Amino acid sequence: MFDVISSGFKNAKNRFKGQSELTIENIKPALRDIRQSLLEADVEFKIVKKFLKNVEEKALGETVKTTIKHKGEKRKIKPADAFVKICQEELEALMGPVDTSINYREKGPSIIMMMGLQGSGKTTTTGKLAKMLTEEGKRVLLVAADIYRPAAIDQLKVIGDTLDLKVFSEANTSPQDICSHAVNYAIEHKYNLLIFDTAGRLAIDDKLMGELEEIDRRTKPDNKFLVIDSMIGQDAVHTAKEFNNRLEIDGVILTKLDGDARGGAALSVKEVTQKPIKFLGMGETFDKLEVFRPEGLASRILGMGDIIGLVNDFEKVVDDKAEEDAMKMLSGNFDFYDFKKQMGMIGKLGSVKDLMAKMPMGNMQIPDELDESTFGKTVFMIDSMTHKERLYPETINESRMMRISKGSGRNLKEVKELMMQFNTMKKMMEQFSMGNTGFLKNIPGIKQLMQLKDMKGMLSGGGLGDMFGGGGMPDMGGMENMFGNMMGQQQTGQAKKSKKQPRVFKRANRDKKKKIAAKSRKKNRKKK
Repeated sequence: MFDVISSGFKNAKNRFKGQSELTIENIKPALRDIRQSLLEADVEFKIVKKFLKNVEEKALGETVKTTIKHKGEKRKIKPADAFVKICQEELEALMGPVDTSINYREKGPSIIMMMGLQGSGKTTTTGKLAKMLTEEGKRVLLVAADIYRPAAIDQLKVIGDTLDLKVFSEANTSPQDICSHAVNYAIEHKYNLLIFDTAGRLAIDDKLMGELEEIDRRTKPDNKFLVIDSMIGQDAVHTAKEFNNRLEIDGVILTKLDGDARGGAALSVKEVTQKPIKFLGMGETFDKLEVFRPEGLASRILGMGDIIGLVNDFEKVVDDKAEEDAMKMLSGNFDFYDFKKQMGMIGKLGSVKDLMAKMPMGNMQIPDELDESTFGKTVFMIDSMTHKERLYPETINESRMMRISKGSGRNLKEVKELMMQFNTMKKMMEQFSMGNTGFLKNIPGIKQLMQLKDMKGMLSGGGLGDMFGGGGMPDMGGMENMFGNMMGQQQTGQAKKSKKQPRVFKRANRDKKKKIAAKSRKKNRKKK
């Protein structure tokens, strides 16, 4: 997601390497990089022009100090960090301010009307929103008001069955009447929230708008949400503008952001409609609806990850036992059983690349070959190990790798890569647990990655400026160097081996001594 935009900001930041201050000479080329990437990502031209003007004015008007004081300590601020901070503030302003509230009536059932073009993911998003609001205690009634698209009503009924929600539908009835009758049904059966899944078209037409305006007039929805497919680029912005002019929408839900490398709609739609982005659809399952946070999205675009979003994702799938397992992983004291458990938990979070994008990886590249199928292959290899091999990965030698390769149907190279990845992760977690890496030392009050929840609170309260010393961005060099060093150690065989002998070796030595002693006794008996 946002690969095109992110590359422009990354190139712009690199322009400031070796520079001691922000000047017109180094700002202009950086702005050209950003301009090109924003236009390639389908951000509306006028919005690009306004954004770049604001960044330039702030950057040239800013006196960048070489050092600042933070809690009595002097810290250096690089021009690149100051420029990125300005870009982040402008990105947040472009997409914000945030308003993810939903309007509810004091008496009677509240109504949400979902609108959008055909193929925008409206019906699926209706299910996602229903699940979210059901978990918040609402008694939701889904209303099938799309009578034109083949199987649209059946699709909503399948969603209703999956989420254990009632779906109201009527045959041979107009969408306007269906919605009116649904309100009466909700009052009679004590539902406190209705969600209308209205019809879409391949393009905006008067008939579609007339139907929606009639539903709006009759039922007076408390919330009119426009669902937009982010992958259609600038057309998404024109769609939003037309719907807003005719129906005065209350907010936008952007879908398919996990499959869009451009993401220009996310940066354009708020500015054009002056209506807030409410939610983001980030996957296909019903739990993949995120509350929109402009600061989190801005951080991800700038390659700084989104720690708060990451912790929110983990809190949805982590129970007490999983937290205990995670602590074990973070201590560096884990085996292939633990490794497999954690992979299963990560699999519940959805797209691997989206998960990685939320991690503060700096300029590190996410491999193109990284996808969900990688997890499946790894599980096959782990399942082909013996109980002892899973408990004591140190015992896996070349011949054992060959047996694992044959048992899992994977080639020997893949098994060796798994072993290298496992040992690299183990080493990385040991580094994290010691709290002595550049990455962790940059976070005041955080000595271990195990305190992510505290980090979440700090980020929510103080923002990036307070966290990283009043304006500077974190130097991710320590993180990248740590990864680079670990990979180098694995490849050259220089990684330190544990001095402590695993129990399996002790048992093997003991068994060997017993066999030798037994052979000796048998030999002596034969001589007699």
